[in-house]
Amino acid sequence: MNNQNLRIVSLLPSATEIVAALGLNSAIVGRSHECDYPPEIQNLPVCTQARLDSKKPSGKIHDDVTDIVESALSIYQIKIDTLQQLQPTHIMTQDQCDVCAVSLAEVEKAVANLGDTHPKIISLQPNVITDLWSDIERVAEELGVESKRLVEDMEARVKICAQKTQQLSIMERPSVACIEWTDPLMIAANWIPELITFAGGQCLFSVAGKNAPQVTWETLVATNPDVIIFMPCGFDLARTRTEAMVLTNRPEWQNLQAVKSGRVYITDGNSYFNRPGPRLVDSVEILAEVLHPEIFAYGYKMQAWDVM
Repeated sequence: MNNQNLRIVSLLPSATEIVAALGLNSAIVGRSHECDYPPEIQNLPVCTQARLDSKKPSGKIHDDVTDIVESALSIYQIKIDTLQQLQPTHIMTQDQCDVCAVSLAEVEKAVANLGDTHPKIISLQPNVITDLWSDIERVAEELGVESKRLVEDMEARVKICAQKTQQLSIMERPSVACIEWTDPLMIAANWIPELITFAGGQCLFSVAGKNAPQVTWETLVATNPDVIIFMPCGFDLARTRTEAMVLTNRPEWQNLQAVKSGRVYITDGNSYFNRPGPRLVDSVEILAEVLHPEIFAYGYKMQAWDVM
């Protein structure tokens, strides 16, 4: 298909960023309610809506998600009328996490109701960072564009961080707890353990390629990490600072090693760590800058991360 004939609806923020990075910004005709980058796509028609209020506190959001899932409903609704009007040739979605974005099953159901329109569904399922390279290559192939240079550039940036931290001893690699959700307490997983390793740290509690584990507050206190990094799914820097108070207001908080040494950080998890698109590479650099400021100075502070 000629690039000029492409009409892409992306129902996944990371997919939107992948398509844009491949130079197909102008081919995107619709987006999800969560797609917000690059900025020029924000005026496009919105094709989804959530069944929950993301402005509620973390604990309430978790309860709402649980209730919706137990009711056998999807957390997200697709606006069939909008899709019908947009007449997409391709729809981008995912089948990794039903909480993170519209599921593949929901998209397939919506497409079945489109009548004469038969868009190609491209579904992504990244679990580790090499899956991101594969996703970019697959999306590029489906859309008829080249991805080699983009993937090579991204791999090179990760390799720079990994090489600079490779010589660090185990004592020079701080233990790191990456908090993906505060109530209940959940630890970031999937690609995050790899990113921590590349950046010169030791990731606690979670395993690369696996789902985020839930841990108890008592376990966090007993493990006493050298560094604590808040990166809640879907929250920017300001919202993360607020949500972190669920833990920082606990009396044992002040006794933690990370707190005593001033090594507790907040990040923009929504833009970076929880979005498996091109900015995962930025995420490696952010972590490198946070964990080893004596080696790295990329300039992300205040924009993507800050001291708690």
